[in-house]
Amino acid sequence: MAIEAGLTPEARAAFIAQETSVLPVPHVPEIRLHVAHEAISLWQRTEDELEAMGLPPPFWAFAWAGGQGLARYVLDHPEVVAGKRVLDFASGSGLVAIAAMMAGASACEGAEIDEFAIEAIGLNAALNGVSVSPRLGDVIGIDDGWDVILAGDVCYEQGMASRVIGWLERLQERGASVLIGDPGRSYLPKARLEECATYMVKTVGALEDNEIKKTCVWRLIPQG
Repeated sequence: MAIEAGLTPEARAAFIAQETSVLPVPHVPEIRLHVAHEAISLWQRTEDELEAMGLPPPFWAFAWAGGQGLARYVLDHPEVVAGKRVLDFASGSGLVAIAAMMAGASACEGAEIDEFAIEAIGLNAALNGVSVSPRLGDVIGIDDGWDVILAGDVCYEQGMASRVIGWLERLQERGASVLIGDPGRSYLPKARLEECATYMVKTVGALEDNEIKKTCVWRLIPQG
């Protein structure tokens, strides 16, 4: 199915349904997601088409290692989100947001800059029987009073990592709790983080350097 500019939300949802299968997440089998049938085929085909439309590659079609680790941690430690307003930043498939709602968050927004991801978040939340509020747009620099910010796999590019960490530090300084899931990305600022948990996570080997990624969940700590 080709991607066309100006697709309606219904057409984007139809594309996602056609190009994915519903499967349990390897490290979080309590949660099912719409994931790509053929990882490389979908990635290569849609990356070119989406780039021409000014949209990001289909990050929403995969359960990335950092998100899996973060979702596992949230489900195993529900007290970190229970009764709280949560932001899942760079939500992708909505995996971490879904885990937050299953763990008892009072509300959770899944923030994304990709309209296809917004549809995927809604589809996946419904699939798992929870309500997540998809939020389209760049939220870096915004503070809407969230109690907890969850961020998986956000340190793979230097420029983005610098912007994101600076923003998260400001949110942490005013009292928010910040957790980051990361499988050893190059630009993770470990000196500013406290390790909470480590997992060995099965991921998409065709898109990563290994089928099993050592993945840590980190807590952002105050500077100084």
